[in-house]
Amino acid sequence: MRRLSRRVFTAAALSTLVPAADAAARPRRAGPGEMRGMWLATVFRRDWPSRAGLPAAAQRAELCAHLDAAVRRRLNTVFFQVRPMADAFWPSPYEPWSQFLTGTQGEDPGWDPLGTAVEEAHARGLELHAWFNPYRVASHTDLTRLAAGHPARRNPDWVVPYGGRLFYNPGLPQVRAFVEEAILDAVRRYPVDGVHFDDYFYPYPVEGGVFDDDRAYAAYGGGFTSRAAWRRHNIDLLVQETAARVRTLRPAARFGVSPFGVWRNAETDPRGSDTWAGVQTYDDLYADTRKWVRSGWLDYICPQIYWNIGFRAADYATLLPWWAGVAQGTPTRLYVGEALYRAGDPAQPAAWRDPAELSRHLTLAKRYPQARGHVFFAAKEVGADPAGAMARVVADHYGQPAQPPR
Repeated sequence: MRRLSRRVFTAAALSTLVPAADAAARPRRAGPGEMRGMWLATVFRRDWPSRAGLPAAAQRAELCAHLDAAVRRRLNTVFFQVRPMADAFWPSPYEPWSQFLTGTQGEDPGWDPLGTAVEEAHARGLELHAWFNPYRVASHTDLTRLAAGHPARRNPDWVVPYGGRLFYNPGLPQVRAFVEEAILDAVRRYPVDGVHFDDYFYPYPVEGGVFDDDRAYAAYGGGFTSRAAWRRHNIDLLVQETAARVRTLRPAARFGVSPFGVWRNAETDPRGSDTWAGVQTYDDLYADTRKWVRSGWLDYICPQIYWNIGFRAADYATLLPWWAGVAQGTPTRLYVGEALYRAGDPAQPAAWRDPAELSRHLTLAKRYPQARGHVFFAAKEVGADPAGAMARVVADHYGQPAQPPR
């Protein structure tokens, strides 16, 4: 196995950052079909690979087993996490190989996981959406622990330590340009069917923590009514520009986001949902997800409605119609993120110990024409299904295969 212990990200690679295409481009209207998806998470090897340092053949076999499980469950789409922490699951000229492959960031695993995943998924009739986390850099605050040549080490002014972790600063235009270019490298190289962001933009709040972007705000925040408005603008730009550039580079690919399930509580904003969630994406992550849908910037949105029917603080039966109302009349398709991982967990509310809970979600969603499918978190549970909840979904709702929305 080759080791790139001193991989260097050249000035030439960093200098290829180009302005985004027209951000006013609107999403394509999707045709018939039903989203039946699963997330395949690689951060901390949540779903895959099972441990660090597996031989390439074993890693590939495990990856294919997850794809086979998706086919058995009559799913049609896999959301494959390929940039979990400012790293890469393909031979990127911008960022190091992910530590989650070999155990050492920057070490070549000896094969191309993203290229293989696209090929193997398509061979099985599955779509493959590449899933990226834009700004998360490390689960620690020590730049010297990053791979030699890591862009964050070369540009320490790009990075903010917060809550014991490192993040790229979304308020710096050069950071946003770099992040977009690093992501779009994969879109150029591989025939991915989609580009997917999860719920992490500005980091989730940490009690007592301060995200120190004072210098960036002083430099770029003029003309905004508040720091919060400026931060939301920064994330708006990331979403608009990425969407437009994906459509230019790979017109058949779709771009979408899977945010935390609560935009704002109605107590905060009358346009919000009748919920009492402790986190609101608009206020805490500076992600105005409702605006992105209403403005038609996204091909799809997949809110993580990870609560059971009847959970008072954030009731699935409340949030589903709220999101359907947001999507109504827009070209943005609504899919629903489902918490399969909670099924059967004794630490969860009692409803999750009933293997029929998720099936009831899909039954309820049929009342809302805007909801055109579901995505399950995550691949490990799709395959193993310890509580029998996935088998119940398949028996009740997935009697026949279905094409993904086009």
